Amino acid sequence: MEKHNITYVSIFYLMHFSEDPYLQPILFGLFLSMYLATVLGNLLIILAIISDSHLHTPMYFFLSNLSFTDICFTSSAVPKLIVDILTHIRVISYAECLAQMSLLIIFG
Repeated sequence: MEKHNITYVSIFYLMHFSEDPYLQPILFGLFLSMYLATVLGNLLIILAIISDSHLHTPMYFFLSNLSFTDICFTSSAVPKLIVDILTHIRVISYAECLAQMSLLIIFG
């Protein structure tokens, strides 16, 4: 009888930036501030375009769509990274990884 490989991958172990406990709050603050700046900046662009009737032209329509896509693209990966830095849990399930990669490809 032949032996078959029947391994099944259910989780992936994520590489981390640093194991230094003093560096973790700095990384958390850095990634959180960059994420918030990205989301708030893009929301301000969208709100400015919606609120001013002079900006209802095709160029600004596409600019607001680009801002919305940037919010979705950023929100598909960075929150998981921020939570992982905060909780020190370095695993992602196969379904979560598949969903995250699908969203990154769609919005990319």
